[in-house]
Amino acid sequence: MIAQTRVARHQLIADIIQRESVHSQVELLNRLANEGVEVTQATLSRDLGEIGAEKVRHGRRLIYAVPSDGPEREMRSGADGLTNSDSRLRRVLTELLVDAESNGQVVVVHTPPGAANFLASAIDHTALTPVLGTVAGDDTIVIIPRAGHTADDVATLLLALSEGEA
Repeated sequence: MIAQTRVARHQLIADIIQRESVHSQVELLNRLANEGVEVTQATLSRDLGEIGAEKVRHGRRLIYAVPSDGPEREMRSGADGLTNSDSRLRRVLTELLVDAESNGQVVVVHTPPGAANFLASAIDHTALTPVLGTVAGDDTIVIIPRAGHTADDVATLLLALSEGEA
């Protein structure tokens, strides 16, 4: 496959990152070349920033990850409001959610160090109906529930998704 446009190249980069563990830009450059796409290091670095790719801890190593499945998401019917990128969110939650706890007003989520922004972005981009928004630090996320949804329900939903139960 030859990615002729910037958008097509972005999609190819996201696809590679989502299906394989990519540890460095050099590794990604080689994988793109295997797909017939030649880009410079500077272009790749800019592309990674434009698609929101971040390095996250996976075990003892860092890998690139993108926060969502992209703009083609469509809403799926269901009480939880998950989009068709729910399998991506489940995978991210399974890998990064340490715990989720409600104080009745907001949900506090803990992640491994450096992973909170990535997980918060994945939650925001999945458009969970009960979630109004997120605020992320290094390893902690505060989630604000939407009116009509309780913080306890949001915490329960996130924990269930991380365990493959929702």
